[in-house]
Amino acid sequence: MKLALLSESPADEVGVFVLAEAVMRTRVHRVQPHLRARGWPNVAQVLPAIVRHLHFKTDADGLIVVVDSDDTVVHTVKHEAEGYFHPHCRLCQLRAVFRRVTKKLPPARGRKRVMRCVGLAVPAIEAWYLCGRDATVTEEAWLQGQAQGQPPYSRAELKQRVYGTSRPSLPLEIECALREVHRHRGDTRRLEADFPGGFGALARDLRDWQLREHANRPA
Repeated sequence: MKLALLSESPADEVGVFVLAEAVMRTRVHRVQPHLRARGWPNVAQVLPAIVRHLHFKTDADGLIVVVDSDDTVVHTVKHEAEGYFHPHCRLCQLRAVFRRVTKKLPPARGRKRVMRCVGLAVPAIEAWYLCGRDATVTEEAWLQGQAQGQPPYSRAELKQRVYGTSRPSLPLEIECALREVHRHRGDTRRLEADFPGGFGALARDLRDWQLREHANRPA
């Protein structure tokens, strides 16, 4: 399978790539998009152009997009209802961009469209990196903190726990991301249990891809 990745930084993409292979339990060929993003607003801005480029100019099967939720709405099971859209949920927003762009594209390179996969790291991807070694860091803990108006930790604190500093360099981010995600290469169930909305959505999309790929193979 050939997949492209789009996230808020190159370090995030390195970690997400390893986790994607872990979910699908197979090696993935990475296709490089022609644009990169830096931060949440930029991801949403460049996504339409990247989808069109991958569709017409590459043989990529799909595009994985992962962003941080920061202090915005957390994606939950309620958001998965058919036709539901939360205007303040970044995962819902990114899925809407995919729908809007791909519905206008004609078939190209032997496929109808580039398949989409969207994940939401709550409140930041460092929370995923801490999964399995810090039981206090979960989507549920963050949701409860939001409801009470008192977050259980800050994004700077999560960075400090992962990198040993709240202002890591890019090489340090990549080194630590790889160290943490490799703990989940054999089994992502803990990530799916602790982050059911954001990582769970990512895992479901990836597995749906695999099912479609197998279904479309010649008998």
